[in-house]
Amino acid sequence: MNQMSGTGVPPTMPMSSGPKPFFQVWMDALTKPSEATFAELAASPNAKSSTAYLWVFVGFLIEFFLSFLVPQRALGSMLSQYGIDTGQQVGGGFASTAIRLVCGAPILALIGTIFFAIGVVLVQWIAKMFGGRGTSAQLAYAWAAFAAPYSIVAGVFSLLAAIPFVGLCFSILLFVFSIYIIVLEVIAVKGVNQFGWGAALGAVFIPGLVIGLLCACIVGVMIFALGPAIGNAFSTINQSLTAP
Repeated sequence: MNQMSGTGVPPTMPMSSGPKPFFQVWMDALTKPSEATFAELAASPNAKSSTAYLWVFVGFLIEFFLSFLVPQRALGSMLSQYGIDTGQQVGGGFASTAIRLVCGAPILALIGTIFFAIGVVLVQWIAKMFGGRGTSAQLAYAWAAFAAPYSIVAGVFSLLAAIPFVGLCFSILLFVFSIYIIVLEVIAVKGVNQFGWGAALGAVFIPGLVIGLLCACIVGVMIFALGPAIGNAFSTINQSLTAP
């Protein structure tokens, strides 16, 4: 077993114990939150981008598939309480629901996977600037190991959250689980890249802060540019309302 150095960083990447079934990898990532766990995942021969993105796509697919069932189920339940027999009319009927499930869910899952991949590349790029030793493929594999099951759980909870009264409990549990996922992201970055906590925190949060600042700047510029036009529009509306 590798000994930790005085800085809290393992001197070398641990050797993988060999390929594991995906469900075991997911369980390890979720229930053994340590940098040693994610360092071992990064050293696995299965640590490939293709595997990671497939897991994430499947997780998103299940999440969106389940979430598309929520409005129809929730609205139908609410109307039934008032004695309204909705039959197949709620949410556009069976055909409309089938189209959303067959077409909408895969498209959104693909978009979600693309954003996941972009996030991995950005975080690993920052990690490299801090001296990280890992690769984008290793980080994608480590993150996907908990991101995929989280998506599935989020989809299930979205169904349960539609239940009157008790649904709030599942919403709170999902929020707590989301915070736990952020913690796992930081631990995974540290374990994959073999550096300190400060670098791991920076690698995870700097991209989000930069993107947030850019969005705020864009919104500010748009408001500044459109300010006179918006003011003239409100002035016109006000004059039309006050005119005799």
